[in-house]
Amino acid sequence: MEGGESRRFEFLDLPWEDILIPHVLSYLPLQQLLSLQRVSKQFQTLVQVYLANCRTFDFSQVGLYLPKHAFCHMVRENKVIQNLNIHNCSEWITDKELLPVISQNCHLHRINMKGCVRLSRHSLVAVCLSCPHLQHLGLAHCEWVDSLSLRSLADHCPHLESIDLTACRHLKDEAICYLARKCAKLKSLSVAVNVNITDLSVEEVAKNCLELEHLDLTGCLRVRNESIRTVIEYCSNLRSLNVNHCHNVTESSLGLLRKRGVQIDVEPPLQRALVLLQDVIGFAPFINLQI
Repeated sequence: MEGGESRRFEFLDLPWEDILIPHVLSYLPLQQLLSLQRVSKQFQTLVQVYLANCRTFDFSQVGLYLPKHAFCHMVRENKVIQNLNIHNCSEWITDKELLPVISQNCHLHRINMKGCVRLSRHSLVAVCLSCPHLQHLGLAHCEWVDSLSLRSLADHCPHLESIDLTACRHLKDEAICYLARKCAKLKSLSVAVNVNITDLSVEEVAKNCLELEHLDLTGCLRVRNESIRTVIEYCSNLRSLNVNHCHNVTESSLGLLRKRGVQIDVEPPLQRALVLLQDVIGFAPFINLQI
């Protein structure tokens, strides 16, 4: 260097796009990125460049509460998001904050809106129109999901592989059957905690979604053995079935799935009896049965 002086090398002198963004910032959780912005204006600019090109936003990393202004700031310039998890924003996020994000990110293939009770069907319609490559969608406890918006989703997102409709209480058989016919690639489906779902939905899912691996029917009180036998017949790839509190589903159908190695969330009657007996007497050293 001129005058015999050497220039001190600093962290931010490293190439941003080749080194810092792909090999440093991409490994930091969002909480640390937010803190890093406060170090200096240069660090703020660096983080903003990273956020504008980030493909995954999992806001569960930020902690229990993410301010609305922070969310809007982080996603404002991004048009390449593929994976979006806004479950931690459920208490405040509305269509006003989410719609601009959805409309400018047509590459989204995974969205989790679990518990976002302040959204409306307009957000789901926006997903339908803007995200043709969507594969995974979480809508658990979103009671604003109705049959019309779900039908629109089925029409526009044929590549859907998993959807969680737990406690979407306004949905009935008609909407689930339509989804099954349009989204034959479904591998995971939850319609848990919905008393409107009957054997009709389960049978339609079984006959159309032959690649189904995970089915959650927890609390679907109107589902019976007949539809479970249809699942057995058509869904050879099934790996897990949840039927807790499905009082009309018994071991006469579940036993056949157990023989195929399917994981079921309720124990066989004899196993339950042994557990209860052990609870009563405190221990049971004499019981050594293979169930």
